[in-house]
Amino acid sequence: MKTNPFHTLVLALFIQTPFVAAADFDVKNETEVRKILPAASRVEKLAGNLQFTEGPVWTPMDGGCLIFSDIPANELKKWSPAGGLTTFRNPCGNANGNTLDLQDRLVTAEHSGRRVSVIDKTGAVHPLCETFNGRKFNSPNDVVVKSDGTVWFTDPPYGLPQGEAKEQEGNYVYRFEPGTQRVTAVVKDFDMPNGLCFSPDEKRLYIADSGKPRHIRVFEVNRDGTLAGGRVFCQIDQGGPDGIRCDADGRVWSSSGNGVQVFAPDGSLILKINLPESGANLCFGGKDGKTLFITARKSLYALPTLVGGALRP
Repeated sequence: MKTNPFHTLVLALFIQTPFVAAADFDVKNETEVRKILPAASRVEKLAGNLQFTEGPVWTPMDGGCLIFSDIPANELKKWSPAGGLTTFRNPCGNANGNTLDLQDRLVTAEHSGRRVSVIDKTGAVHPLCETFNGRKFNSPNDVVVKSDGTVWFTDPPYGLPQGEAKEQEGNYVYRFEPGTQRVTAVVKDFDMPNGLCFSPDEKRLYIADSGKPRHIRVFEVNRDGTLAGGRVFCQIDQGGPDGIRCDADGRVWSSSGNGVQVFAPDGSLILKINLPESGANLCFGGKDGKTLFITARKSLYALPTLVGGALRP
């Protein structure tokens, strides 16, 4: 069969042209990357000149916007496509992680407040939980809400206010039941528990350890709210894991020293998203739920995706 030179040239160009911009990505499994990123994807910087950004969550407020923390500034920031960057709450207890409850109210882990709080529809701030066994928390770091309404959060001492003493014996992961007001320490053997997220079916809970291990562990979630297992799911090879999220297909997206690392449900590395700053946290959002928002030290970034987040933010 005679070869068409034009077809040969097109094929050569296709083979040589990377699926995504090489400067922004380190592709480990191109087949899987094609399932999660549009061709020619690029990271966009949305805002900068902040102090230390964390805890992004997309909310339906005002037609859809992103809320995230600037911890040293003691502010919750708001970003929207129409309004850009504004201040949402100041002061905010040096907020870190944020999520939504079943009523789409903003739930926040406060460092200096040493509590988990909720903002009602009027804008008033109320404490959800402040103590365990009669003692103050260290400095709640990140928080997620399960579909049964329970609130799960991590409590390392990273944000313990200067001059205040640590009252808890360890750095635990907690489960709070709003109906009974009961707080339970569900895991006690972490060095520095940090980001956490549920799998789409909520049968597994992933928890990042940003201390010495620098890995993410996965637990089986029992019907009574207890956890089992706790094997190492993956290791972060650049920096350590901080904020993490599951997408709708069960992949785990983790912040890292280079930006973001994406792992398949079996724990294998799919992709590294390279940023000029270390990643701190991330979430899915946007009009169709298929934009990855990344808080990275002093800036906010966005990346279009082909997949959205798991059911709960």
